[in-house]
Order: sequence, then structure tokens, then C-alpha cells
Amino acid sequence: MTATNPHPTPARATRPRAALVNRDPATASRQAEVLRAAGYDVETCGGPQQEACPVVGGLPCPIVDRADVLIYDAWVAGSGDAGRQLVAELRETYADLPLVLTSVDESLAWVETEGPLRVTSLAGDPSPEDLVAAVTAALADQGMAV
Repeated sequence: MTATNPHPTPARATRPRAALVNRDPATASRQAEVLRAAGYDVETCGGPQQEACPVVGGLPCPIVDRADVLIYDAWVAGSGDAGRQLVAELRETYADLPLVLTSVDESLAWVETEGPLRVTSLAGDPSPEDLVAAVTAALADQGMAV
């Protein structure tokens, strides 16, 4: 006889999945908790300076493959130019996956909010409300690459 669960768990697909990539573990932990409280499943990664990164080699990433939205620290690759290259490589493999870029400042003139390399950008370390609003906006923009 097989037991059945009288209170089935909602399907995992009902919770959007976020890949959170940040060079600072404390910031990543704080942002992950904000997103989880807002109803997201979150996987974290330290980025290409801390872990092997298949995206840098032009390969798919298992964490990104499972995500509905990406949240990347603009400086996770080590420099502004390396961040730009990482976004370009992400867009080559994941053209329509929503991408929120945090820690953006005026030195990152390459950040695009339209077109094939578009991101939803957030200056500095965003507030919880700003982070959730940006992720929501990015998801609403999914598939809008032109």
C-alpha cells in the first residue's frame, strides 16, 4: 500500500528560480534571503574568480540552466571589462534569460538596457525592495531581446 500526502506540496514550477552570482558571500546571502522571502528559489555562485565558470568558456552553466532569472554582480568577473565580456558570453548562450546587474556605477558605460546585450541595472547594493522590483521587471521583459 502506498501512502499519499494529504497536504501536497505546491509544484516547484510555481516558484520562479533565480541564479544569484556575487563575489561577496555576505551580500549574496542577504540578497538570497530577500529573494526567498519574495517567493523565489535561489541558487548562489561566487562567480568566475571564485569557482570554475563554464560561461567564461562559452559553455552552458547548470545553475543558469535551471534559472528563470539571473542576478549578477557587475564586478563578479573582476573588472568592468571582464564583466562586460561575461554579459556578452551569457547573452550568446542565454539570449532571452532575464539578467539583473547589481553594483552598477557610472564607470560601467557599456551597460545596455535595450537590445541583445540588455540588462536590468541596479546601482550599488540595492535595497530589498529595489532588488525584488528589478527582478520582477526583468522577468516581465523576458524574451524581449531585439
